[in-house]
Amino acid sequence: MINNSLIAACLFLFLSFPLPAFAAQPPDSLSIKIGQMLMIGFRGISVESSPDIAADITQRRIGGVVLFDYDVPARSPSRNITSPEQLSSLTLELQKLSKIPLFIAIDQEGGKVNRLKQSRGFPATVSAEYLGRLNNPDSTTAAALQTARTLKAMHITMNLAPVADLNANPDNPVIGKLGRSFSSNPAKVTSNLELTVSAYHNEGIIATLKHFPGHGSSTTDTHRDFTDITASWSEQELEPYRLLIGSGYNDAIMTAHVFNGKLDPLYPATLSKTTLTDLLRSKLGFKGIIVSDDMQMKAIAEHYGLETAIRLAIEAGVDILLFGNNTSYDPAIALTATDIINSLIQQKIITPERIDQSYRRILTLKNRYHSENR
Repeated sequence: MINNSLIAACLFLFLSFPLPAFAAQPPDSLSIKIGQMLMIGFRGISVESSPDIAADITQRRIGGVVLFDYDVPARSPSRNITSPEQLSSLTLELQKLSKIPLFIAIDQEGGKVNRLKQSRGFPATVSAEYLGRLNNPDSTTAAALQTARTLKAMHITMNLAPVADLNANPDNPVIGKLGRSFSSNPAKVTSNLELTVSAYHNEGIIATLKHFPGHGSSTTDTHRDFTDITASWSEQELEPYRLLIGSGYNDAIMTAHVFNGKLDPLYPATLSKTTLTDLLRSKLGFKGIIVSDDMQMKAIAEHYGLETAIRLAIEAGVDILLFGNNTSYDPAIALTATDIINSLIQQKIITPERIDQSYRRILTLKNRYHSENR
């Protein structure tokens, strides 16, 4: 006969152990999985001033947020960041809202792409181009450690950096002219990327190599228009990705919205299964998460409807759809995107299994970050 007292004691012990912090209820809900695939930009310097993003986190279970210092649509210098004290409070408040740890992301490359300005109390930074010219391991490591420690102190978990693009065209308006690339030399880019990623990891910061499969040769800006690099792109632009992935890199890679007919005659990289699944996943062996560049940038937004762009991106292999809300602003974009993905699943255009693939990769990365930083 089974001892009822023993059963009761075992049940009490089982219930006494806390569940993991992100064992969402229920953990396998399709709506939660869809939410985890969204990273959203928002307005506000506190949770109280940002009810839309609070609802996105608590109700739609979005997987991440992205922070900006300047509000482009409003032409306002006040967006999410005013001081270290304010930013630290904001990120802690955001994280407390989420049952699954948030990716709290920022573009903190250094130099001209720098959301944490010295004028607001943050440390001065240098550009990748400057570090590439020095090509000194100690300098690159010191700069990356400073960035990582600043982000860690601000409770920011993910940097949308470093840039892995080659400086193939110094007149490139969005890479070369802004000093965002370490070098035109693949070996020099690779060595500086390795040092930067290692420094980030030392401080528990998730890295994001960008912009796959290479944006350095472009002559136009994907923020503003369709960008075709078919004639200028070369396969050596893949070399930094190939080498880092081969060495075990498995954090995140951000896509480029560039069109490259050498890789796909139909779609830009963000929407290309040939580029993301066949090349990046299968050929190069990348096992981390694929993050889209901002889906509201004009290279995508003005050439594809939102539903088509979301469908193609998910079919291509994108795990996280980034809506920065800083080209145009739509406080309901997370709800709209969620409804679109749900509709695509109901129509059997996107399968639940495809959503599961992204969800597993996202939780794997969050688990790794969470376990290393508890």
